[in-house]
Amino acid sequence: MRPSFARYALLLTLLGLHVLGTACGKKSPTAPGAPIAPPAVTKTPIMGPPRLSPAQLVAWFKGRQPQPAGAYLATEPVEALAVYFIEEGADEGVAGDVAFVQSVLETGWLRFGGAVEPWMNNFAGIGATDASPRPAVFPDARTGVRAQIQHLRAYADFTAFACAVPPLHHPCVDPRFDLVTPKGKAPNWNDLGNGNWATDPQYAAKILALYDEALRFNGT
Repeated sequence: MRPSFARYALLLTLLGLHVLGTACGKKSPTAPGAPIAPPAVTKTPIMGPPRLSPAQLVAWFKGRQPQPAGAYLATEPVEALAVYFIEEGADEGVAGDVAFVQSVLETGWLRFGGAVEPWMNNFAGIGATDASPRPAVFPDARTGVRAQIQHLRAYADFTAFACAVPPLHHPCVDPRFDLVTPKGKAPNWNDLGNGNWATDPQYAAKILALYDEALRFNGT
């Protein structure tokens, strides 16, 4: 009886070591050839409500670090511009906070430079094409913002069939509205660039990176 008991105890010991080794060992590797799902791409619609208020946009614009070099040169204070973007965006159903960020990118933080000059009130490079830059000129800052918002709606909304009221909320001031064909061909900010609005393939990524920075700055 004693040898049988010894063999039984040895068997239990070996079994316990095996279980312990399994529990402490590495996880089983993924089976060879198993497909790995690509990371999901988050789409950010051009049409929709803003997530940031005018005050939050201004706080980010003035408070983020480092501050850009050069002097602020827009014809109106940034506080007024932020309000215009949110109001005009709401009128046309466009996310005005992202449009404000787009203008920051387009104008070099409202320092301007290049073909577009501050007095033109053109915050989106409308008409400033790579081949033949003839920037549009607007009589005041709100009109310039309105043109940008209308141009965005032409890209994002297939129901914006004409540069008129309706479908627009305000009389059309976008000189290049009719050049966007078909209407609604770029419903997301992610769709801009590569010939949609700008030729830069990283255009959308730059806008969305700045927008993410503004959201994080405001704890959103």
